[in-house]
Amino acid sequence: MAKYFKWDILVLTLGMVFAYMRGYETGHSGLQFVLAAIIISALEVSLSFDNAVINATKLKKMELKWRKRFLTWGIAIAVFGMRFVFPIVIVAIFAGIPCSSVLNLALNNPDEYARHLREAHVGISSFGGTFLFMLFFEFMFERDKNLHWIAPAERILKKIGRIPQAPTLLTLIGLGAIQPMLKPDQISVSMIAGVAGIVTHLLIHGVSAKLERLAEMKNAFAIKHAGLAAFIYLELIDASFSLDGVLGAFALTKDVVIITIGLAVGAFFVRSLTLLLVEKHTLERLIFLTHGAYWAIGSLAAIMLLSTFEEIHEIITGSLGMALILASLASSLLYMRKAKSQSRKDAGSQLS
Repeated sequence: MAKYFKWDILVLTLGMVFAYMRGYETGHSGLQFVLAAIIISALEVSLSFDNAVINATKLKKMELKWRKRFLTWGIAIAVFGMRFVFPIVIVAIFAGIPCSSVLNLALNNPDEYARHLREAHVGISSFGGTFLFMLFFEFMFERDKNLHWIAPAERILKKIGRIPQAPTLLTLIGLGAIQPMLKPDQISVSMIAGVAGIVTHLLIHGVSAKLERLAEMKNAFAIKHAGLAAFIYLELIDASFSLDGVLGAFALTKDVVIITIGLAVGAFFVRSLTLLLVEKHTLERLIFLTHGAYWAIGSLAAIMLLSTFEEIHEIITGSLGMALILASLASSLLYMRKAKSQSRKDAGSQLS
């Protein structure tokens, strides 16, 4: 078990050293910055545990070469790209100012940067919410899905999934439902960003699924590019999860360096959890854990859309997701215990 987290512990140690130095250099308390970085790291892990489960379900289908690239190149993209560069690009788009100016604000005027990021919140949450809802419905509407955790709800969702384009229609209905609650100048931003989230998911998931099917038929082009498409799809899923963590981190500190350190440490631990789940075949044994992760994704998607007009504390977001994960874990363990008990009874009856 320790081998999966040895690099994470090193990154955690170095990160806290840099956090202390950052506090000292800026005239603040080094220990205060270290505490903020630790809390952000814990918040990132709690918000992204379901991300680790989803990554594991996708990763186990990828060839070894792309699996390794996701855990090496992917961590660089996740840490630097999604947790630092991506928010800067988002602010630049919504604020209409150059990326270089946003970077300067992030490093030298964090209060102004945080203000711009809050102003972009409607667009960020609309994009992330619709993308994650599409991911949630993708699992719930799967035709071959016969195992259910929250059985009544999942059976109903599976029936709804028979409707053509059901994921897109339901996500559009959810996006449309929040529009009356928004300010007039926010409606167009929310609609454009939300539709962009839907289209992005349709494109990437569609291409990835098509290449996977062709690869199974030994198509040379598909075999060569299926891993790349799956890699991009996983990074986009990670981006959608990281949006919530970035926004939540600003409630603790406005210093973008400390936020990046905290989120980076959390991202390393999430990647290691993903690897652990894949190599230990955890999802095959804890059969409802994937269901819990997707229900957590659905709840996060709903919270992101609701947060466009109503502030929702990050503790609620993290607690709800973690509660669903723990509940699915408990259900999985109970199922395993009953299966073993039944197996022993069957063996005993055969002997008698």
